[in-house]
Amino acid sequence: MKAKDAAGTAGVAQHRAERAAAALFERDRASQALGMRITEMRPGWARVVMTVRADMLNGHGVCHGGIVFALADSAFAFACNSHNESTVAAAASIDFLAAARAGDELTAEASELWRTRRNGIYEIGVSNQRGERIALFRGRSYRIDGQVVSGE
Repeated sequence: MKAKDAAGTAGVAQHRAERAAAALFERDRASQALGMRITEMRPGWARVVMTVRADMLNGHGVCHGGIVFALADSAFAFACNSHNESTVAAAASIDFLAAARAGDELTAEASELWRTRRNGIYEIGVSNQRGERIALFRGRSYRIDGQVVSGE
C-alpha cells in the first residue's frame, strides 16, 4: 500500500472513531451525569476524563469504586465502538490500586489489545492528575448487530 493510501485510510478510520464516539456520548446520559469528557479518540483507543465530586465519595471519604469502574467502563465503551460497529461489554474486571479523592481529575485510557469479528479485549488504566495509577480494568467486548452511526 502506498503511503498516501495508508494516510487516507487512517484518516477515514480516525473520522469514523470520532463520529462514533460523539454519537455514543450524546446518547450516554450516565457518562454525562458523572461529568465525563472524551478528550481524545482513535480507532481502538479512547481517553476519558472526570473530576471526582463530593457526591462521588463513599463512607470512607474516598471515591466510590463503582464510580471509578464507571469511568473505566465508559472509556472501554468508546474504544470498542470506535470502529462504528455496535459493541457491548461481555465481561469486565477491575483492580483498585489506590484511592481517588474529591477534586482529583481521573483519566481513563482504553486500549484495544485484540479484536476479531465478534469479540475484543481492552485494557483501561485509570490515573489521577499526578499520573498515579488508581485502577486497572480489563474488558471483553461482544459485537452486536448494527452501527453506532448509521450510513457508514
